[in-house]
Amino acid sequence: MSDASTSLNTVSSRERIAFVAPDISALAKSLRAMWDGATKPPSQVQMLNWLAKGAGYKNYQSLRAAASRLAPVDAKTLNDATAAKRRSEEVLTTSVELSAHAAKALTQFDEHGKLARWPYKFAVQRIAMWALWMRFDAKKRYTEKEVNSVLKAWHSYGDHVTLRRELVNMNLLARKSDCSEYWKVAQQPNDEAKAFLRAVRATRA
Repeated sequence: MSDASTSLNTVSSRERIAFVAPDISALAKSLRAMWDGATKPPSQVQMLNWLAKGAGYKNYQSLRAAASRLAPVDAKTLNDATAAKRRSEEVLTTSVELSAHAAKALTQFDEHGKLARWPYKFAVQRIAMWALWMRFDAKKRYTEKEVNSVLKAWHSYGDHVTLRRELVNMNLLARKSDCSEYWKVAQQPNDEAKAFLRAVRATRA
């Protein structure tokens, strides 16, 4: 059996997942651009990757991983019609309200809720930082060492210095001029950030 056939069989045997694009116009433009750049009709695997990219994910695997993190259930539970309906509704409710940038930001976090990489796009960076802001206690004053400790606990790629600086730049954390004390700034997330934070919490439910 060829590699292509193996890939197609693997895809077809996976569980079904809900697919929601935040912006159907952007999805159509993305598919058109990828189709125009293709030298031949796409395979099933390529089409799945195109759809996932159009919805703000790196590839189909990222889309599938994000969907499974929202409400992981075992095979026995999936056979129960009520549980399957509940899971589908949770995925759809969370996905439909995310903007393209928020959906992309969500894929930057691993299954434990840790930021796994620094987003390439500035707009995605700004949304991702709200998840780190959420980890700080508004009633607590932090030393720089304590801030570093929180950030190290909630990211996994080893650059807490950049994260600390960006939280201050975004006015999500404030600090004294001598950096001896930090505190969480009371902020009201916009609708895009609120939807993102709900999705982050859902992955840890």
